[in-house]
Amino acid sequence: MSGDFDMAVGVTIAAAALVTYALRISGLLLAGRLPQTGRFKVFLDTLPGTILLSLVVPGILAEGVWGGVAALATGLITRLTGNLFFAMLVGVGIIAVRRQLGL
Repeated sequence: MSGDFDMAVGVTIAAAALVTYALRISGLLLAGRLPQTGRFKVFLDTLPGTILLSLVVPGILAEGVWGGVAALATGLITRLTGNLFFAMLVGVGIIAVRRQLGL
């Protein structure tokens, strides 16, 4: 690896930073102009949950039955105790034990 600065790399990094900043600032500027009532508000209120599901469900499915067991345990413990951190530790623990035992 040489110490030379590659202009293409610098331009790519600068462009990525500019696009990222533009997306963030446009979200802030646009938020005040969006409808605050009706179906659109309901959609925006449910969006974080759907994004979370899209990130979590593939991992659950990849673990098969044990992924379902861990997800169910996490949900039940959260519901019973209200302690999400503890519930997540239990879910991760179930998968860790399953992997250690080779089940």
